[in-house]
Amino acid sequence: MTDPLYRTILLFDIEQFGSRDDVEQAFLRRLLYEVVDATLLAAGIDESARLRADRGDSVMELIDVQASVPALVKTLLTEAPALLHSKNRLIASSARMRLRMVLSAGYVAIDELDGWVGSDLNHAVRLLNSDPLRDALKQRDDHSVLCVSDGIYTGVVRHGPLGVRPDDFRRVTVETKEGPTVAWVHGVPEAAASCDATGVPDPVAPGPTTTSVFGDQYGMSGGTVHGDQRFNFARRDRDERR
Repeated sequence: MTDPLYRTILLFDIEQFGSRDDVEQAFLRRLLYEVVDATLLAAGIDESARLRADRGDSVMELIDVQASVPALVKTLLTEAPALLHSKNRLIASSARMRLRMVLSAGYVAIDELDGWVGSDLNHAVRLLNSDPLRDALKQRDDHSVLCVSDGIYTGVVRHGPLGVRPDDFRRVTVETKEGPTVAWVHGVPEAAASCDATGVPDPVAPGPTTTSVFGDQYGMSGGTVHGDQRFNFARRDRDERR
């Protein structure tokens, strides 16, 4: 096994991939590669600064820390959705691709079987497969949704680099057996920040609303998180209406 190296971690996952037939899945995989490559190129990230792992309906990228994270965040919010829209408008609605994206960072090692291991990677995978991120994509008309780790948010996003608006992100807390996992989802609908799992508004205002999700959660790396998980959506005040 290699020594763990600190890398920017970028994950993409195709929504409802398993419901497609073999021909559609093959087409979507080619489309996913095109979108990922074009997005990273637009962010100024050369192929030599990337390492890719293919997970069928998902792609994981380890990116050299010398690559600009602010530029990558901006590109994921602008270029990736534009690319998806451009490609999806030319194909039948049944074959269109929608993506969940997670941007994180941490230490990752590669074992003798070329597998990627590390708790920071597991953390990113759990964000990718979390219900708040899945629901955020379902509840919007856009073709993609971005989630960033708390480290990416506090270190980059909250400072408002050019093209990135911190107020457009909503805090999500995922309770796991290892402890809480905090992240930030871009463009979470207001309804998701003010209702619980049954759709009933939280009677306590203006505090956060707690949503409970029960059952096993499965990640790309093969791990399973058992039991119940709780997600907190904290609403932040805005200066303007969007």
